[in-house]
Amino acid sequence: LALIRRYWSHDERGILTAQTNVASCLGDLGRHDEALVLKREVYARRVATRGVSHKSTIVSGSNVIASMLDLKLWDEAKSFARDRLLPVARQSLGADHDETLKINHRLAA
Repeated sequence: LALIRRYWSHDERGILTAQTNVASCLGDLGRHDEALVLKREVYARRVATRGVSHKSTIVSGSNVIASMLDLKLWDEAKSFARDRLLPVARQSLGADHDETLKINHRLAA
């Protein structure tokens, strides 16, 4: 990740993809707190570069919720899903889109 930032700093999408992959690996290793930090960074950067209603931003937000649930941060995950992410997903992607349904499922958990 450090090398990508150093040599391809102009490739924002590549950096965010690498961060997402590192966060996924951290989660697989049980290092959920570190994964959540990275996933929040990716989500914030996608909001800044693509806006809240872009599909990749919504997917990143859904990843944040997944990490919150892994850490048993139920109230924070519920609030983030219900108040911020789900309304945008329904409006942008539609109520029947896979990502919207995934967020609904995570909200029900």
